[in-house]
Amino acid sequence: MKVIHRIFTVLGLVAACAAGAQTPGVSSREIVVGSIQDLSGPIALLGVPVRDGMLMRFEDANAAGGVHGRKLRLVVEDAGYDPKKAVLAARKLIQRDQVFAFLANLGTPVVMATMPLVVDAGRPHLFPFSPHESTYTPLHPLKFQMFAPYQDYMDAATRHMVQAQGYRRTCLLYQDDDYGLEVLKGVESALAKLNQPLVAKTSYKRGATDLSSQIARLRAAECDFVVLATVVRETVAAVAEARKVGWNVDMLVTASGYSAQTHELGGKAVEGLYGVSVLPHPYEAGANRPLADWIRRYRERFGAAPNVWSVMGYGVADLFVKAADKAGPALTVARFTAALESLHTPRDIFGSPEYRFSRDDHLGNRHGRLAQIRDGRWVILTDYLK
Repeated sequence: MKVIHRIFTVLGLVAACAAGAQTPGVSSREIVVGSIQDLSGPIALLGVPVRDGMLMRFEDANAAGGVHGRKLRLVVEDAGYDPKKAVLAARKLIQRDQVFAFLANLGTPVVMATMPLVVDAGRPHLFPFSPHESTYTPLHPLKFQMFAPYQDYMDAATRHMVQAQGYRRTCLLYQDDDYGLEVLKGVESALAKLNQPLVAKTSYKRGATDLSSQIARLRAAECDFVVLATVVRETVAAVAEARKVGWNVDMLVTASGYSAQTHELGGKAVEGLYGVSVLPHPYEAGANRPLADWIRRYRERFGAAPNVWSVMGYGVADLFVKAADKAGPALTVARFTAALESLHTPRDIFGSPEYRFSRDDHLGNRHGRLAQIRDGRWVILTDYLK
């Protein structure tokens, strides 16, 4: 009996050690991925399609047999665009849900508050919807970004607009947080290269919709071009207020305001608005066959037409699937990140840029494109600007 007891004790210790050494979020049957979104707050109109796009890509992968026989499970926490709630959500996903990685966390304030928790817990922090430079630099084995950083693409977009249109008095309306400050740096960098000053800048608190005082201040500064570091609702509010008071100044919004909801909510008021596009909006009219089929499937699955945020959600999940597949059946964080560092994807049916990562560079893309709202839809004006 003592021998048998010792055998069971040894087996128990072996099993315990194996369980302790097991990669969090990875079992023989599934891979668990976490995401912090806004499903109920001021940018829920972005968070919901991002979530749905990710779900659709994971469901597509699961329908095809999963990744090396494992099904993908997405656990989404709603932080309502609130950094304090996001910290609680991150802790839950790490400790209770034991997720393997965090994918596409939404919003710069949320990302800045939670990213240290994620990487300190040894989880990959992947493709957050916050093109903040700290999401990929300094180089860190667990941080990867696929979205062009605010500073880089707003530098290029601002320079292109000022040079093409001959503006002399550029101004900025920005959200008073890390997002707005990153855009400010990009705009100031562009103007410095053109030997022009930033004539005026004014901020607003996150979630504000009455921007009348800010617009009045910029108009008084006689701006002939206004850059908007806003999200969808604030973009509509700013442009509508300017048009209401008869100020038809040209405006350029970051990729955070490049969405079908902008022209759906703004209507005629936002006609002519310029925006930075990461990829084209998936309009059904004129879509090629593969894209039209994808749009139909999305509509059938979620009961709504997809938008560019749906596509980006699908895209980030697709990169995860590709890297997990390339990592092989013995999935660990080290194998996954090594696979991601050698990943190169071509342009796809959505018109996405090529994404390329390496051991020395965890930023997959640095460029954006210019677009403009014409006749109630976004029209791409340029290729990727450098």
